[in-house]
Amino acid sequence: MCYIWIIFLERYGDSVRITTSFNAETTANEIVEGINLKGKRIVITGGSSGIGLETARSLAKQGAEITLAVRNIESGKQAAEDIIKDTGNNEIHVAKLDLCKKEDIINFVSNWKGPLDILINNAGVMNLPELKLTDEGFEEQFAANYLGHFALAVGLHDALAQSGAARIVAVSSVVHLTSPVIFDDINFKFRTYDPVLAYGQAKSAVILFTVGASKYWAKDGIIANALMPGAIATNLQRHMDKETLKNWGALDDQGNRLAQPKGWKTPEQGAATSVLLAVSPLLNGISGRYFEDCNEAEIVTSNNYMKGVAQYALDSNNAERLWNTFYPVVIKWFK
Repeated sequence: MCYIWIIFLERYGDSVRITTSFNAETTANEIVEGINLKGKRIVITGGSSGIGLETARSLAKQGAEITLAVRNIESGKQAAEDIIKDTGNNEIHVAKLDLCKKEDIINFVSNWKGPLDILINNAGVMNLPELKLTDEGFEEQFAANYLGHFALAVGLHDALAQSGAARIVAVSSVVHLTSPVIFDDINFKFRTYDPVLAYGQAKSAVILFTVGASKYWAKDGIIANALMPGAIATNLQRHMDKETLKNWGALDDQGNRLAQPKGWKTPEQGAATSVLLAVSPLLNGISGRYFEDCNEAEIVTSNNYMKGVAQYALDSNNAERLWNTFYPVVIKWFK
């Protein structure tokens, strides 16, 4: 079947909001159908499970060379074997990367050779129950979701620029609506640590990174966009308490995790928006925006909507402040 690409431009505020013919039920395979990715080199963090695995699988079916950047090498190798068996694509590689470890990021960047066409910042950690800091003193949710990915992108900048038309895809969350980046206390030195607010702050930073990249790296042919994948039952929820999971409908009557909670997306559906931002021709030249359910999200004014994007996460001044705060930090890592 040949899929017809359709893009709609909707006037929204001072810009044009992008909507497509896809929706929350669209799968990653439907997005990528008919797109030839042979010769494209892609890095996917956290690609050994959940939506990262399904993102990799869909892109591999179209011939892309994919590197799974993972914390657990054995899990990564198993995922790579699964993808190769399913797609017949042997160009699936595995590399060690813990985004909370500076040394891992430096080693990954040092070992990368040649151009990079697509960087998918997919890995993440959610709702760590207690405050944990990296060796560099950063709160771990902030480090894993934002700072490690930012450092990775900075380290791979030249490879992305070498591509000539590279894309960065940053997986955020609707939980960003719970908190902007609290610049004066990112690491909870003075605030009481709250797992949800820490996660929300980190995911706001993820979106702001793409806004910054759209400003600072546009001249290099690099575009960057962020997304909310939707509610998907994955290992990401491993730190969440049972009461919250119960309220979300993720548990059965006996308190056991459901493989597919009612109303939640499948991993294949959850990967769709990532794949859209990674390879769809609809996004050519589009940068610094936030998508959900395969469409650009609307700006909302509170976190009561459970969808949409907060203005503070798209604010250019916030993006510049975040960039200028951490760019000098990560640049030193590579010297």
